Amino acid sequence: MNRLKKIIDQQTTLVIKVGTHLLANKEKGINNQFLDKLAQNIAELRAKGVRVALVTSGAIGAGVAALGLSKRPTSIPEKQATAAVGQPLLMEAYEHAFRTRQMQVAQILLTKDDFTVRRRYVNAKNTFQALFDFGVIPIINENDTVAVEEIKLGDNDNLSAMVATLIDATMLILLSDIDGLYDSDPHINQSAKLIHIVETITPEIEQLANKGINELSTGGMVTKIQAAKRCVQAGIAMIIANGKDPSILQSIVAGTFRGTIFLPSEKKMTQRKQWIALISRPSGSIIVDDGAQQALTALKKSLLPSGIISTNGKFNVRDIVLIYDRNGNLIGKGISNFSSDEVQLIKGKKSREMEAILKRKAPAEVIHRNNLVVIGD
Repeated sequence: MNRLKKIIDQQTTLVIKVGTHLLANKEKGINNQFLDKLAQNIAELRAKGVRVALVTSGAIGAGVAALGLSKRPTSIPEKQATAAVGQPLLMEAYEHAFRTRQMQVAQILLTKDDFTVRRRYVNAKNTFQALFDFGVIPIINENDTVAVEEIKLGDNDNLSAMVATLIDATMLILLSDIDGLYDSDPHINQSAKLIHIVETITPEIEQLANKGINELSTGGMVTKIQAAKRCVQAGIAMIIANGKDPSILQSIVAGTFRGTIFLPSEKKMTQRKQWIALISRPSGSIIVDDGAQQALTALKKSLLPSGIISTNGKFNVRDIVLIYDRNGNLIGKGISNFSSDEVQLIKGKKSREMEAILKRKAPAEVIHRNNLVVIGD
């Protein structure tokens, strides 16, 4: 409990994610009463010196009401069109709610490439920092209008976890219409018990996830557990709580909330390694021998060409690659100093031989330890 209190007391940068079902109704549209209370709560957090970024769902939900649709569309073009209608309405509602409390908001629409492409990731990070320096509340959503893959596969639970990692947040709060994670489905079992603290995300915890999907939203408890795994590995606490409770943010800050908190790993990776491990998208893979596996996992060494057996896929210099042992077990993930074609030429060779083989000066390591994350790190 002392550690829980310490985590609650040391909040400096919060990411708050608001679910569609709190924001939008297919008949009435945007819930302005909820937004007004949310803005008031965030104003109180700001007065205490806490920086807040807000991840919002609801663009498609707001569009459904505006277009008079009877249900959420199913085709990609219709989803994109509905999001295009709903997003400006959503931002107008946010802007009004915060402006009445003398707070400025900014809209940020993101896609997967804004995280997985390192240059764009750094640019996004710098933008958030500038907004915080100006005292602005960033309001983030997926760019549903153009990102086909994001509508098809994306969800704002994982997006909010990636934003939390991007801005080095101390906590992510997922506001939903449920109290948290239960030991069984509370809709079926009236005796289901709320799990208040999750110290480790075990397979048993993952199995508790409710796979139900709300009519207007994408996601469910499954994606919340996925988001929690991202957060705790990055040293970020995550809370699932019921946003219908108008005082939920105050009770979280006070440490008296009803909900589920996932405690962060006490060993926090650097931001660069967080990006490599949790966000970056691999382009190929490298298979290593037993000696290299031992060097990487036990001795914490860099990956040298002498321990490489082969490669899979096509990758370029500075691309992300996965590393497997000879039995197909994933060892780690890192940034390659060489292309896949070059690795094929130097595999099994000593570092001192590489310059003659490649006919150019080259690093001694295929993947330097600073650009490498090993499973278990």
